[in-house]
Amino acid sequence: MINQERMVKEFMEMVRIDSLSKKEGEFAEYLKEKLNDMDLEVIVDEKAGRKAGSNTGNIIGKLKGNKEGVPTVLFSAHMDTVSPGEGIQPQVQEGVIYSDGSTILGSDDKAGIVAILEALRNIKEEKVEHGDIEVLFTVGEEIGLLGARYLDCNLLKSRMAFVLDSDGDPGTIISKAPAHNKISAVIHGKATHAGMNPENGVSAIQVAAKAIDSMDLLRIDEETTANIGMIKGGNATNIVCDKVEIEGEARSLSEGKLQKQTSHMVECLQNVCNEMGAQLEINIAREYPAFTINDDEEIIKIAQKAARATNLEVKVISSGGGSDTNYLSSNGFKAVNLGVGMSKVHTKEEFIKVESLVKTANYVSAIVEHIR
Repeated sequence: MINQERMVKEFMEMVRIDSLSKKEGEFAEYLKEKLNDMDLEVIVDEKAGRKAGSNTGNIIGKLKGNKEGVPTVLFSAHMDTVSPGEGIQPQVQEGVIYSDGSTILGSDDKAGIVAILEALRNIKEEKVEHGDIEVLFTVGEEIGLLGARYLDCNLLKSRMAFVLDSDGDPGTIISKAPAHNKISAVIHGKATHAGMNPENGVSAIQVAAKAIDSMDLLRIDEETTANIGMIKGGNATNIVCDKVEIEGEARSLSEGKLQKQTSHMVECLQNVCNEMGAQLEINIAREYPAFTINDDEEIIKIAQKAARATNLEVKVISSGGGSDTNYLSSNGFKAVNLGVGMSKVHTKEEFIKVESLVKTANYVSAIVEHIR
């Protein structure tokens, strides 16, 4: 049986431990101790940590099964949190956990981690029959899914993965998420005095404005989005701006549509630069690949059966965001992302219901029981 009091206490402990991206080390030590206390074999994926620039590596735990012939399963969540995420002071009000309002809460993704740990305890305490279980707690998810991107997959035996890292009530199953291209551009114009001889200059700001105005942005279609999120340039009002930096992105479930949208945005920039006599530097970086799991695949069936067994409303949906699921899928795992009930994440108003924590832990336990 899931122990709500123990679970809430542990969650409150977790969020008080600072674990900003690249600074997950203290929290990793805490988790290693927790896993060791449950007699899991613990491995640190140090190589991934170094590549991610973190002060620790991914934490991997392995629980030996007590039933033969059952596939190994992986449960995953990430250790890092976003800013402002230092000195978090959690508080419970009428069954809901908040921060004190000066920071985030950190339920993204410590809610996923605490649910996995409590489910493991429940499985051991109730002597549930199960195959081998692996857990993965990654670094650097919030800054580019780095722990999953650089994961040494040879350290894991499982090829079926449940990632606990989504909003939405427990019972929400994310079966699709887009690929993401980051678009970085620098427009070089020509500086002149804006009052004495502006006609001799080339305004990089004007070029950028005209190029952005010509782009199709935001919701492109049901599978594709695009955005210009950052623009920086200029030194003074009396100087025609000679340099503007732009950061944007395109996402799509369809690789073809993603490439088409990315090319469209680049072409808009290049065409206006050519027209107005500016120079363009452009860089396209793949932040993460897309993933799609069909509704008839076994992992979806297991997730649905387990949700129904714990009286959760089943929702199989697609997401517009990325998670470690994207990289696990590209590395040969059948993987889905699960809702854990986190709300208003990355804000000081973030909260999670105690009920959601308990439901998620029950759900993880039920998934283990439904793997045959």
